[in-house]
Amino acid sequence: MNTSANINRFKHRALARLITAYPVLSRFFIDTRKSPRAVEIPWTPVSKPLRESKVAIVTTAGVHHRWQKPFDMTDTEGDPTFREIDLTLPISDLMITHDYYDHRDADRDINVVFPVERLRELEAEGMIGELAERHYGFMGHIDGRHIQTLINETAPEVADRFKADGVDVVLLTPG
Repeated sequence: MNTSANINRFKHRALARLITAYPVLSRFFIDTRKSPRAVEIPWTPVSKPLRESKVAIVTTAGVHHRWQKPFDMTDTEGDPTFREIDLTLPISDLMITHDYYDHRDADRDINVVFPVERLRELEAEGMIGELAERHYGFMGHIDGRHIQTLINETAPEVADRFKADGVDVVLLTPG
């Protein structure tokens, strides 16, 4: 990794910690005017009771298995790719690659951003029907040219995978 990329990663991590400590500062560093505005919200109402539904997680917190390729932190416009998270593997195999938020607490307990153990408890109590085996992690910091890739390619691919797996409800968790 070149020196410029290292400096940018240090800057992003420092800003994330500063904003975590002093959230009011976020308005000075985050320009929400650049965010894309959805013309229509792609919402689908729940069609059956949760106690009969298969539930999965999509996280934008940069969660992935340790053996998977980390999300690209050198591209200032983010990384629109995703990582499949297989729950047949231990959750201790999960890690976070993301410089745009302070994830120290999530590093200690992945359930902060990927609440799989809470969902397993809900499944055991009969509150949800079933927990899916496959879930998906995204980086969450997507800007510029990558927005169209996310909207037109990677998000639809994950949606198709959920349909194929018979997933009824998807819980979206941010970082």
